[in-house]
Amino acid sequence: MRTLYGTKGCPYTKEMRESLLWDGEEFTEYDVEEDEEALKRLIALTGGRTVPVLVEDDRVVQIGFCGRGCIVALPSSMEDTSL
Repeated sequence: MRTLYGTKGCPYTKEMRESLLWDGEEFTEYDVEEDEEALKRLIALTGGRTVPVLVEDDRVVQIGFCGRGCIVALPSSMEDTSL
């Protein structure tokens, strides 16, 4: 099963989502701007905050879409952490 980490406002997340849907791929999607736990998982997986990120079997298979991505701002609740 694939997991897509992205945001509603990122056009590259939208493009990756549409590509996955077009290919008939099954995936779970997390909006890391609305789900702080998903953002923490994204950072743990990639070491960064670029979206979209496609994960399969707990392994990152793609960061960005066609070489482009959006950077997610940290919520104020995470600014003082080591993430």
